[in-house]
Amino acid sequence: MTNPRQLAFIALRDVHKGAYADVALDRVLQKVSLADNDRRLMTELVYGSVRRQRTLDSLIDQLAKKKSDQQPQDLRTILHLGFYQLRYQERIPASAAVNTTVQLAKENGFSGLTGFVNGLLRQYIRLAEKIKGDPLQLPENPVERLGILHSFPDWIIQVWLEQLGLAETEQLCEWMNQSPTIDLRINPLRTSIEEVEAALQSAGILVRRIPHLPQALRLIGSAGSIQKLPGFREGWWTVQDGSAQLVSHLLDPQPGEVVIDACAAPGGKTTHIAELMADKGKIWACDRTPSRLRKLQENSQRLNLQSIQIYTGDSRHFNQFQNSADRVLLDAPCSGLGTMHRHADARWRQTPESVRELSVLQKELLTHTSTFVKPGGVLVYATCTLHPAENEEVISAFLAESPNWQIESPSGIEILDSAHSTPQGWFKVWPHQQDMDGFFMVRLRKTNNSE
Repeated sequence: MTNPRQLAFIALRDVHKGAYADVALDRVLQKVSLADNDRRLMTELVYGSVRRQRTLDSLIDQLAKKKSDQQPQDLRTILHLGFYQLRYQERIPASAAVNTTVQLAKENGFSGLTGFVNGLLRQYIRLAEKIKGDPLQLPENPVERLGILHSFPDWIIQVWLEQLGLAETEQLCEWMNQSPTIDLRINPLRTSIEEVEAALQSAGILVRRIPHLPQALRLIGSAGSIQKLPGFREGWWTVQDGSAQLVSHLLDPQPGEVVIDACAAPGGKTTHIAELMADKGKIWACDRTPSRLRKLQENSQRLNLQSIQIYTGDSRHFNQFQNSADRVLLDAPCSGLGTMHRHADARWRQTPESVRELSVLQKELLTHTSTFVKPGGVLVYATCTLHPAENEEVISAFLAESPNWQIESPSGIEILDSAHSTPQGWFKVWPHQQDMDGFFMVRLRKTNNSE
């Protein structure tokens, strides 16, 4: 089977049964051999339909007699695919979007409802022509309006509005609905940024540098399979977003030190720390998930790094590291609200309750891993979320209970451009402002000998 729309339907059916979007997509792609353009279309339809779910449901609610949640699930998925193409795929002619969706209904058990599918999609097209604009009706309430228009749960919109106000929240929503870019981090122990640029350009891959990040190159346009790009096998580079690269620079590890990465897998930051230390010293890479640690091991072998030691288990239960590390990185498990453009279904999986549970875990991790740091040493706390309950509130609660710790603003690290820094001394990367993943990071220093 090589029909990209039918394959997208099969993957989406899995997603609605609880599978992660990327896993469902890979599962289907592994069973078929698709031309590149069909593969791209299928990927776009799966991720787009998941990402824009709320908007697409609202269209069904407005145009059909039965609300979206009363439609049979498979039919609802087929309508999502049709509306997604009409609304967001400018290159697909409206007639093709309608006809292929009607065909999907016919082939997937809804041959009696092809007239309904055809009528609903054509009603959308007629409305758009009639009003010369958007047929989607939006409520006055700004939270619901942004939530329906940009397809986010109300609670996420609320969290952003409280921090950013209306205009910037809208910009952030638009940014989060773009297709994600891919950044590479050059391994300076094996190559130079100029050498990688030249190798990629000679292979017809367009790249550009990212300001303030000496190891970063951003791929422009489609690059195909990452593993087939020049320099991958040789360990010249690894994939890591620009924001994540900032974290290890804030940690600022030095050759010969002992560093603990408390939640290390899959190892993007661990391997960066090793590169910044010139692979001299010892890095304990701790994580409780063995399968993700295997990925870390593969990465460090490919990059030819020797200084990383792997330790399996939950960092909250380790007592052997007390007062042993010059620096600790706690890249804490989080809701990932800063990287929702990469994870199409994250916005629907997280809830205010899951954020509360994560903030408890983050506080426990911070309290315990802070004991790993030698007097006078440094701990960096980082997340890829933009929720204050997982960021500012975690740090404030920790500092209130830990008089021998304080926030340290790094001096002399030019990379940490003042645009990211806040008066309190922590760093917040807002995607719509800095054009990279959303991140929070703060550097803390242990001030005296008290335990």
